Amino acid sequence: MSSWWNNVLPGLQRRREALAKEAEALRNARKKEDDNEPALWVKCPATNDLIHKDELEAAHWVTPAGFHMRIGPAPRFKSMFDEGAYTEIVLPKVWEDPLKFRQGSTTDEISAEGGDQKPRNQARYADKLLSERKKLGRPDCMAAASGEIGGHGAVVLVQDFAFMGGSLGIAAGEAFLTAAADAVKRRSAFVVVTASGGARMQEGVLSLMQMPRTTLAIQDVKEAGLPYIVILTDPTSGGVTASYAMLGDIQIAEPQAMIAFSGPRVIEQTIRQKLPDGLQKAEYLLEKGMVDMICDRRQMRIVLGQILSVLMPANAMGLDDSEPELPLPMPEPAPAPTKRADRANTRQRPRAAE
Repeated sequence: MSSWWNNVLPGLQRRREALAKEAEALRNARKKEDDNEPALWVKCPATNDLIHKDELEAAHWVTPAGFHMRIGPAPRFKSMFDEGAYTEIVLPKVWEDPLKFRQGSTTDEISAEGGDQKPRNQARYADKLLSERKKLGRPDCMAAASGEIGGHGAVVLVQDFAFMGGSLGIAAGEAFLTAAADAVKRRSAFVVVTASGGARMQEGVLSLMQMPRTTLAIQDVKEAGLPYIVILTDPTSGGVTASYAMLGDIQIAEPQAMIAFSGPRVIEQTIRQKLPDGLQKAEYLLEKGMVDMICDRRQMRIVLGQILSVLMPANAMGLDDSEPELPLPMPEPAPAPTKRADRANTRQRPRAAE
């Protein structure tokens, strides 16, 4: 004979399941609203203080504590160009997923057709690219624009760490070459803002080949007599540090930016020792001479304008200070020697020793 509890228990369980489903639906709805609407308050990573988004944007995304937050190309362009006016440069399309790269589980399963093995649960690189492009609204990690900084023409190339860690791949290399060529064409300074975790592993050796390609593009800029300036932001590491990030005429770093080839975790696992605090920070690199100066982002436009006023050639703004080439005067022919001069030379010439 069943007790009354056994009769009530199924109803309570059904009620509990219904309440759980309602709570889950409410959480999903709130999360969807939060995803669609940008947050009005941002927490400072250094002090955990809440800062209104408008105040933070007006300060170029630098918190009152001086922490420089990571930003994308659009706010970077707005803070660097005069009056925030610039024109974006159209970057070329490149060969996507050349290696047909897949990443994920290595577990194999036997197909029903007769023993062939095939991988499962592996994510495609092409799908990752589509997801990143949909999230950020740009084809890859690089964005370029042209405008004026301190009244001088400049082409600025920005690397976005939010797109796959700003990794250097074929698309980033082509963007660098396009921006460098545009700077030479416009007779403008070339400014590169770096933020990267290194080369993109999904493109293998093709990503490593972008290191010499970007180096050659920098050489073209310098041979044109134009300045090449690098702004190192947090973080800059890997193949980017080993190539174009350290080849600038002027190396400027943002405060507390991590600049290295290998990250501290990798080094500590290799040498099995704890690294000193601040070893790979911009302040340490300034002390050792790897960077020329550290500049607050809020003063970057003014500092760049002062630098360009010194480094930009006079003919870069359409002025030609070269002197006109004049034909060299022809030397006058020497007078023909007279007979008297010949006799005098003969008398003065010493006799050879017998």
